[in-house]
Amino acid sequence: MIKDTHAGSTRSRRGATRRLAGAASLAIAATAVLTGPAAAAPASGNANSAADCAGKSVPASKISFQLYSYAGWQGEIGTEAILAELAEIGYKNVEPFGGSYEGRTAEEFRALLKEYKLKAPSAHGSTAEATFDQTLAYAKTIGQKYTGSGGWAAPGINRDGTSTYADVLATAEAMNRLGELSVEAGTGKHFGHNHWWEFTTLVTNPETGEETTAYEVLLANTDPRYVAFQLDVFWASDAGVNVVDLLERHGDRIELLHIKDGALPADTLGFESFPLLTDVGEGDIEWAPILDAAQGHVKYYVIERDGAPATAEFAEDSFNFLTCYSY
Repeated sequence: MIKDTHAGSTRSRRGATRRLAGAASLAIAATAVLTGPAAAAPASGNANSAADCAGKSVPASKISFQLYSYAGWQGEIGTEAILAELAEIGYKNVEPFGGSYEGRTAEEFRALLKEYKLKAPSAHGSTAEATFDQTLAYAKTIGQKYTGSGGWAAPGINRDGTSTYADVLATAEAMNRLGELSVEAGTGKHFGHNHWWEFTTLVTNPETGEETTAYEVLLANTDPRYVAFQLDVFWASDAGVNVVDLLERHGDRIELLHIKDGALPADTLGFESFPLLTDVGEGDIEWAPILDAAQGHVKYYVIERDGAPATAEFAEDSFNFLTCYSY
C-alpha cells in the first residue's frame, strides 16, 4: 500500500483550503494549489463560463453527481425536485442509485432525465448475476455507458479485512463476467467502487508468497476490455493511499472518479468520517495534482458527499469549485 507522504501536514493546510459557508464567491489560497491559484467561482447557481474562469478546469460535460449524496433530501422532496435543483446549478450528468428510481420504469426514468436535460452515464446498481440481464436492460434504456455498483460483485471484499486471496480472485472473475455481459449489451464496462478496506485488506499470493492489497489484486486480475474502476478519492486517502501515485500507475484502468472531500489525515478511518466530509474544495484533499494526474484517463468526475445536508449548497459549491478550479 502506498502511503501519502503529505498526510502529516494536511491539518496545517486546512485553513488555507476552507471556504466560508454561504459565501458569494470562492477563493482558494495559493498555498493549497501546487501549480497555480484557483479562479473565483461565480455567485450564481449557473454553469461557469469561460469568461468566469481561467486556466485548466473540469468541463461541466464531464461532471456528474451521485444522487446518494441527497438520499435524505430526496426522502423529503423526491427525486424529480432533486434533478430540477441539479439542472438549475448546471449539471449535465447524474449517477443514480437504487433508491433514485422511486419505482419508475426505465422508460419513465429516462423521460424524467430528458425533461431536465440530464444524462446518466453511470449508476450504482445490482451486481447479482442471476438477474443481471434485468440490470442491463434498465441501464440500456436510460442510456448508461457504464454499469457498476457502490462496491464489487460477489463475493466482494469484506470490510473487516477477512477476505482471502481466493476471495479477491473470485471477485475479479465475477467482475470480468459482468463486464463482458455489459460490453456485449452496449452498456459499457462494469466498474467497482472502493471504500477504504480494499486498501487495508492485505492478502498473500499462495504461489509467490507476495503480500499485496486487495485493490492491487483486483487491478491485476480483471480484464481491461470489460472492467473499469471508480476511484473514491476520499476513501482512498482515508486509507493512507497516495492517490496521485495510484492514478499515475493505473490511470488507464481508473475511468471514473468519485470527487469527495473532507478532513484528513486518516485518524478517523471508516464511516465515522461522515461528519468530517465537506463540500468539494473545503477539505484537506489536494485537488491540483489529482486532477492533473487524471487528465486523459478519467471520463467522468462524480461529485459525492455521503449524508449531504438537505440544501442545494453542497451540489452548487462543489460544482462551482470543480468547473472553476485552475490546476
